[in-house]
Amino acid sequence: MRLVIARCSVDYTGRLNAHLPLATRLLVHKGDGSLLVHSDGGSYKPLNWMSPPCTLAPEVPGEEEASAGVVEVWRVTHKKTGDALRVQIYEILHDSNHDLGIDPGLQKDGVEADLQRLLAEQVDLISEGGTLVRREYPTAIGPVDLMIRDAGGAAIAVEVKRRGDIDGVEQLTRYLELLGRDPHLAPITGVFAAQEIKPQARVLAEDRGIRCVVLDYEDMKGTASGAPRLF
Repeated sequence: MRLVIARCSVDYTGRLNAHLPLATRLLVHKGDGSLLVHSDGGSYKPLNWMSPPCTLAPEVPGEEEASAGVVEVWRVTHKKTGDALRVQIYEILHDSNHDLGIDPGLQKDGVEADLQRLLAEQVDLISEGGTLVRREYPTAIGPVDLMIRDAGGAAIAVEVKRRGDIDGVEQLTRYLELLGRDPHLAPITGVFAAQEIKPQARVLAEDRGIRCVVLDYEDMKGTASGAPRLF
């Protein structure tokens, strides 16, 4: 990645035309070829940019540009659309290159997989004295997140969501219909578990005999497997 702080003006031509007058800005030329033009404001959003696939090629300033003080010109052209970003550089205040290596990507905390894993370790949140049969219990239309047996041995199918809406209730309803045909599971009940359950989803679930459980992820994360965690 190349980071350049420069006094520059920028012109975008193509599907739309845009102009940034002369000012000091940060130019970010990334390894994927993209160029982003940032000011010292506006949070994360660049003032203008060119996304890949694109190429950056230096140009010799014209006589009029050179007489106006332009020392360098960049032209970034999109390979598919032909749109162009032309940067006129008057002064470079900083220029550095940095090898950032391969980024592992954003790892989100509190996604459905995390909730399912923690709930599998804390089935008492669903049924006091219950036991986990298995995660991802198979059905003909896909796996239900958790299969649990309560203290009396009755089967409970649990669908886990971050935000519970009507679609999730419909999904669990289909699972229950299929699972209820298995004599080893019938009669089976359902639990719709989520960090947040929309009112319409709750009404639909309760109308179908499905119990709703709101999950506190932070609390679950701190007490998983019955052992308090610092991290």
